[in-house]
Amino acid sequence: MQRQTKHIALLVALTFFMENLDATIIVTALPTMAQTFNVMPIDLNIGISAYLLAVATFIPISGWLADRFGARTIFMSAVLLFTLASILCGLSTSLETFIFSRVLQGIGGAMMVPVGRLVVIRKAPKTELVQAIAYITWPGLVAPIIGPALGGFIVMHTTWQWIFYINIPLGLAAIYASYRLIENTKNNEIGKFDFIGFLLLAISCLSIMYAMEQLGKQLDNILPYLLLGLFGLFTFICAVFYMKRVEQPLLKFDAFKEKTFSVSIIGGSIFRVAMSAIPFLLPLLFQLAFGLSALQAGLLVLTVFVGNLAMKPFTTQLMRYFGFRKILIVNGVIGALTIASTAVFTPTTPWGVMILLMFISGLSRSLQFTCYNSLSFADILPKDKRYAATQFSLFFQISLGVGVALAALILRTAMYFNGHVAHAELIDFQATFIIVAVVSLLSLWDAYRLAKNAGDSVSGHRPTI
Repeated sequence: MQRQTKHIALLVALTFFMENLDATIIVTALPTMAQTFNVMPIDLNIGISAYLLAVATFIPISGWLADRFGARTIFMSAVLLFTLASILCGLSTSLETFIFSRVLQGIGGAMMVPVGRLVVIRKAPKTELVQAIAYITWPGLVAPIIGPALGGFIVMHTTWQWIFYINIPLGLAAIYASYRLIENTKNNEIGKFDFIGFLLLAISCLSIMYAMEQLGKQLDNILPYLLLGLFGLFTFICAVFYMKRVEQPLLKFDAFKEKTFSVSIIGGSIFRVAMSAIPFLLPLLFQLAFGLSALQAGLLVLTVFVGNLAMKPFTTQLMRYFGFRKILIVNGVIGALTIASTAVFTPTTPWGVMILLMFISGLSRSLQFTCYNSLSFADILPKDKRYAATQFSLFFQISLGVGVALAALILRTAMYFNGHVAHAELIDFQATFIIVAVVSLLSLWDAYRLAKNAGDSVSGHRPTI
């Protein structure tokens, strides 16, 4: 890989890590933060929601802004906004100012990664795309796993404010590196801003994300949130039809004509929904059903992270040897089986067995994520890269939010049918893991319909005769 391309990919990986870390790191700090703001810990969940909603809402305009004002300008501005908002989060003395700061942080996060990913896929030749995407991908896998444990460590040894202040040196380093590495490329033929298209997409994302979050919190009075989710889906369909008919749309959907892109979005999103449920469910299983401490649960979950890292050096070679289609099918089955195997965990299961299975789950998760991410841009024409990068980031963000909400909804439903009102018990988690494993298997249908040589131009795979 060219040195500059590698450095840009590592820079984007750093911002991807920052964005995903801030979505989860505050979870274990909520009780301490609640004391500062003089509110109940549950009230601070809105701080997580506000961040995720802001990210999902503003992703669609990232590509247009990069083409209009320059990729370096928008990327640096996004990192600066994210860093300043992190400082404001740490300085917050009330719930209202904290929520405002988290929204600003989300807006910055919405611009960082999509624009950075766009720079990488434009810069990297096809032969280096897989390796570049692999660099970008793994921080997004790592951050949700280590976030809660890191947050707990910081709160235990310092103050909760440092959860946000750690972004200051990272942000300053990213700003300096982006100034040195990224060219301020613009598109002089960029059209006017499609405000109606943005408004429709923003309403859709807000409705779907908020509805899924609320459905994951309760089983009583769910009809309003089901209707809100359907309204969000309807608004998204309206947005697609509208943007297909206007002359200068916010997004074009020509990339979906490429089978490799549509599979990475549709099948990949289903897979991400299932996989994003695991970091949410495992700590709850170990603490509520097994009676382990937060530290013990965190250490066990970290084995998934170790598996993520262990797979990283081998992903490029595996894709070159086997090709995308075969890996997505075989590894997809392995991933689903590792999720299902969690359903047989009991308090008496040896730690060695659990660690081994979660390590394998981390290996599978890392490989599948990298395959989907690399395949998505394999056949995208240069004129469609801006739209494809934005759409990929949008579906990626929504699928992660839906995964956590779906896991919570399934778990609460299992509790309801098993008559467990106070807290979830082992049988509730077992049912949840089985259903999540089935959801993961649904992604295989799209992978099965891929051509055998799909994505070979970027993986370097040569089919054997």
